[in-house]
Amino acid sequence: MPHAALPEPGALFELAADRICRVAAEEWPSESVTLGAHVPSVTGYVRRVHLGGREVFAKDSVLGLSLVSVLRGVAGDGDQVRAAQAAYATSPTSLLAREAAQLRALDAAGIRVGRCVGYRQGVLFTEAVTGPNLLDLIAKDPARTAALMSGAVRSLASLQSPAVAAVADEAAIAERGIDTTFRRKFNGISGRAYVARLGVDLLEERIRRGAVAVLAVVVSRLLKLRLTPAPGPRMVVYGDLKPEHVLFPDGPDEQPVFIDPGLSRGGSHQDAAKLSSRALLAVIAAPPVDGATLLVEGIDAFIREQARGIGRTERGTWLRRVMVTWLMDSVNILSTYLAAPSALPLPEHAQAVVDSAPALCQVLDSISTTLTAGTEPESAWRLALACVTRAATR
Repeated sequence: MPHAALPEPGALFELAADRICRVAAEEWPSESVTLGAHVPSVTGYVRRVHLGGREVFAKDSVLGLSLVSVLRGVAGDGDQVRAAQAAYATSPTSLLAREAAQLRALDAAGIRVGRCVGYRQGVLFTEAVTGPNLLDLIAKDPARTAALMSGAVRSLASLQSPAVAAVADEAAIAERGIDTTFRRKFNGISGRAYVARLGVDLLEERIRRGAVAVLAVVVSRLLKLRLTPAPGPRMVVYGDLKPEHVLFPDGPDEQPVFIDPGLSRGGSHQDAAKLSSRALLAVIAAPPVDGATLLVEGIDAFIREQARGIGRTERGTWLRRVMVTWLMDSVNILSTYLAAPSALPLPEHAQAVVDSAPALCQVLDSISTTLTAGTEPESAWRLALACVTRAATR
């Protein structure tokens, strides 16, 4: 039986762009609407939009799935995607409907966000926020890594306010969680098939086979290192707290602005693990000149500050959760980039991650081996950071 045709990227993007134009014209009938540049993303379709004299970002989520999944045929061929999207866009529980509700709640709680300026028929419009992100700043000045990362977390203190907690419960975006994403991707036979296809379009065959073989072993280990629910009350977590989602439009000494929330309930380790994971990934993929060691030390100091106040008995368990979550997140994003069709524009930093796949896989292999062996968490953490430093200064 012949395989069903995969959705064609150009047609999918054209459909999303047309929908953004139409919805913007309905939302602001007295404004001129002009589409700006396509913002590369592996998750949703994002465009700059000029409304009269102001610029906003417009985001369209295709069935709540990543663009990589859609283009790989998870939701069927182009006609099936188009038909399903027409119904999905009007759902009050669609991904972007929930994100709009979360942005409004965060703004009302006093947390600086890229404000929601409009939401209609599955398209989210947010104000344009410019300026360096957290990753840019720590790469430029590694000595400030701990201070900037800790400051970002402190700026989210109002996450635990009753109003934000209510939205996190009523309109949770749990599917952006690291553990949830990992379990969904690497589930049984379909997970093994997914791993086997990684890097087909992006890596030379010899490199691809080596990286994929190591990644498969790491995935197998992580599936055994199951994270049991964290003890105690589940707190509100930002959920997608990566450095690229923390912007500093007014400079590094002012309050940051947060974008792309994924609020849900979770353990206290989750946001710290996500922030650290992506920073450590960047250290390996694009290490700052003469600053990799300093940056890693800053991440270490940040994690230790986050662990302050946790009882001595629970601290080891918390640190182990951070490490397992870090590995899962690294596997999630690396596998997404390696699964991306060549026709899908990747974010600016993604190519560096793809190019460093062999080195990154070796780091993940080493750390997962240490964790599987049952190494005491404090020692495992020190070994993990040393492994990252070696890879970044090779």
